[in-house]
Amino acid sequence: MASSDPVYLRVVADIRRQIVDGSLPPGAPIPSRAQLTRKYGVGETAARHALRVLAAEGLIVGRVGSGHYVRARPVLLPLHRWRFPDHHAPFGADIQSQGARATWEWRAEQAEAPPEIAQRLRLDDSAPVTRTRYVFRGDGKPVQLATSYEPAEFGEPAPEDTSRGLISRLSALGVKVTEIVEQVYTRVPQPAESDVLALPAGVHVLHVERTHWSGERPVETSDIVIPGDRFRLVYNHPLPS
Repeated sequence: MASSDPVYLRVVADIRRQIVDGSLPPGAPIPSRAQLTRKYGVGETAARHALRVLAAEGLIVGRVGSGHYVRARPVLLPLHRWRFPDHHAPFGADIQSQGARATWEWRAEQAEAPPEIAQRLRLDDSAPVTRTRYVFRGDGKPVQLATSYEPAEFGEPAPEDTSRGLISRLSALGVKVTEIVEQVYTRVPQPAESDVLALPAGVHVLHVERTHWSGERPVETSDIVIPGDRFRLVYNHPLPS
């Protein structure tokens, strides 16, 4: 560690190393601020900053009146992205198949396409689109957020469409989906996402940018937000026989 670095980073680096190599296992107590000041020869402010950084990284959790502890490593549940490609709620169907009770709510509305969405759908800026927001729950707890955009010409999903998948619904309109493309990356959650998904400090989300294509035309695009500490994405690639 460079001598110009703040002294609290020395504390952070050492405790982080112990957590990563298992010297401090999940559930182990973290020294108090007073103990950190004595052990590392730093001030109270540096000790407080160190604990704050470790909590923000998701490595430790604080318990009121008890102190800080190493955060347990969660067991990541698999999400099979292509198991139910034309289910009206693929995510719900997948977690339900794993024994969880899946529920969801959605709301569709007319809106103007934001610049990025217009680009993804190859529409003019501010072109009319149907925006549908979803909140998915597993055993009553929010576990995924999604926002879908379609060109307004396809109309808003009707109440009876809740039992039909997107591919079937577009097919009834004469639009054949030929390809689904997903791009996945991690990012820091937005405050509203953290609130709805009850994300601990330091936990990132998996962001899936999904687009349905009909030939050379994008006919739907979605932003799907998944807690990075609860799920891992599984993709199958069948090979021709």
